Amino acid sequence: MARLSPALKQATPVLAKRGEGVYLYDAEDRRYLDFTAGIGVTSTGHCHPKVVAAAQRQVGTLIHGQYTTVMHEPLLRLTDKLGEVLPEGLDSIFYMNSGSEAVEASVRLARHATGRPGVISFTGGFHGRSMGAAALTTSGAKIRAGLGPLMPGVSVAPFPYAFRYGWTVPQAVEFALRELDYLLVTGAPAADTAAFIVEPVLGEGGYVPTPPEFLAGLRERADRHGILLIADEVQTGVGRTGRFWGHQHAPGVTPDILVTAKGIASGFPISAIAAPEELMAKAWPGSQGGTYGGNAVACAAAIATLDVVREEKLVDNAAEQGVRLLEGLRKVAADHPGIADVRGLGLMVGNEFRTADGGPDTATASAAHAAAAQRGLLLLTCGAFGNVVRMIPPLVVNSAQIDDGVALWADAVASVIG
Repeated sequence: MARLSPALKQATPVLAKRGEGVYLYDAEDRRYLDFTAGIGVTSTGHCHPKVVAAAQRQVGTLIHGQYTTVMHEPLLRLTDKLGEVLPEGLDSIFYMNSGSEAVEASVRLARHATGRPGVISFTGGFHGRSMGAAALTTSGAKIRAGLGPLMPGVSVAPFPYAFRYGWTVPQAVEFALRELDYLLVTGAPAADTAAFIVEPVLGEGGYVPTPPEFLAGLRERADRHGILLIADEVQTGVGRTGRFWGHQHAPGVTPDILVTAKGIASGFPISAIAAPEELMAKAWPGSQGGTYGGNAVACAAAIATLDVVREEKLVDNAAEQGVRLLEGLRKVAADHPGIADVRGLGLMVGNEFRTADGGPDTATASAAHAAAAQRGLLLLTCGAFGNVVRMIPPLVVNSAQIDDGVALWADAVASVIG
């Protein structure tokens, strides 16, 4: 009898039978409020009728049209749709299946375009589990452990995680930019550096928003040194942070290459990178391709997803409900000093647990996470020590569901902290 790999660890005890909107249902039809959204994937909720209908129609006409062999209409329509929401100038798109693939494609493009080998990522960043993406990832040792040697040419600079350092945000930004400048004249010479890659909000690294001043500082240094700026919007894109793209919280900052996946197709596997056509044209012949990239059914689901996001004003809803979620969670934290920080942008919020002496409190975070699941609220943990409980509701969540989630969380926390 075959079994799933024992290395796969399930975050909750739920065997999901069906999903509807912000809810999952198990075999006994017990309802769970899903504040995981499949790790930020089910942006329009589970089984949105318009997404389901689009996928069903497409399955009946063309499932797979390999896009370096033949062209198909869903791929062309999706490209047009993305063109309506991408930052100005990012008008050329290459499709793949996963975030890791897209990250590696962005690095390949940057190296081809600049003729430079170096890439600088930032502490706490998560960019994927495949060999190249793992080399860029420092959100936790488990992604890199036992895998080396990893892709060469990668350097890691400090991220302005103000809470971790015990500083103000301006202090953390000043430090991180100063250390980046030092790195560019020491271990990662600017003339050898092809790209900076950064998440607008650290994902697996703890749900820490990237300060706009830091993104602006990266943009200025990239321009000064001829370095490309890659925004890894795998988790932050498609409205998750209350703006369509997470980097848009930094006015005037546009990346050279944008990476997207997760929420773009409501659960169907598709990813993409976008860049100016002049830049994309510098990719070497044969360097872009793949058997399943731009799958017709995934493209149809993505088109429907983008339509729903627009028609139902889900970006605005993420901003509005995100404020409500933050306020509610901060009230819970005020009653429980063990929750030392509540932070986030839009519907991407983290609760960081610390011990009385200021150390990471993994045990209490894990206990609160498990207690929430017992009460019908599904959550995930993150952070280097697993001491951050994150909340990622689908973008269709309403005020009553936010309040229900906060109430369940308050009860769960009280049950483990007292």
